[in-house]
Amino acid sequence: QVQLVESGGGLVQPGGSLRLSCAASGFTFSSYAMSWYRQAPGKERELVAFITSAGGSTNYADSVKGRFTISRDNAKNTVYLQMNSLKPEDTAVYYCKARGPRYAYWGQGTQVTVSS
Repeated sequence: QVQLVESGGGLVQPGGSLRLSCAASGFTFSSYAMSWYRQAPGKERELVAFITSAGGSTNYADSVKGRFTISRDNAKNTVYLQMNSLKPEDTAVYYCKARGPRYAYWGQGTQVTVSS
């Protein structure tokens, strides 16, 4: 059974940091590119960060470049999103996505709220 379980969300003040984790099971994690998306209320889901299957290449949305870092540990079947210098506009539900040669899988999401 395929599972992607996000964790690490919560309430943080502007300027603070959070580290999201996404633990994968039920598929060959090291063969899948991984992404983090987010969806704010009333807005469409948007791509935040992407990392290739071996972790050799990453990409970021312009809005998070220099503040967020995506990484992965294929030995632990986990992808991370380190979020620094958080802004109120980063408030959203954050989802991880696994994309393979044939299938794509989504997690259930974790809420991140940036507010004073």
